[in-house]
Amino acid sequence: MIPMTSSEPCPCGQDRPYQTCCGPLHRGETQAETAVALMRSRYAAFSKGLVDYLLATHHPSTRNSSNRLSLQKTVQTTQWLKLELLDQSGGTAEDQTGFVEFIAYFQAEKPGALRERSRFLKEAGVWYYVDGEQKKADSPGRNDPCWCGSGKKTKKCHGVID
Repeated sequence: MIPMTSSEPCPCGQDRPYQTCCGPLHRGETQAETAVALMRSRYAAFSKGLVDYLLATHHPSTRNSSNRLSLQKTVQTTQWLKLELLDQSGGTAEDQTGFVEFIAYFQAEKPGALRERSRFLKEAGVWYYVDGEQKKADSPGRNDPCWCGSGKKTKKCHGVID
């Protein structure tokens, strides 16, 4: 993936530069304080192709030998376009568990959207992604405004998402 300059926005969607948003988490300078912060940083890691970070933030009980190959294939074949947070339960700095529901829009062979309710655990002060329940993402209609914010109709911009 192409490195971002210090002024480019973070892929996670927060209105902050990558270097001061998810960058410190990716570089190991800080830990995510909440489940949402970890989820955002994982999305940014997918966007930037940071497989080692994605593996390190997977709960140890869910890691297996096929994770690396699967993640490498995903980051090489997918362009992540936008993250939309839908809901969260728990996952604060004081909690030990949390759930975050989101939609991640992407471009692979064709446009798509991943809607998931992710489960997170905090152990020894460190948040980990455990697993997620995938849900059906509502697709925009052909004549709806594109979800990317371009102002164009979906069919003229990113096409209809399956």
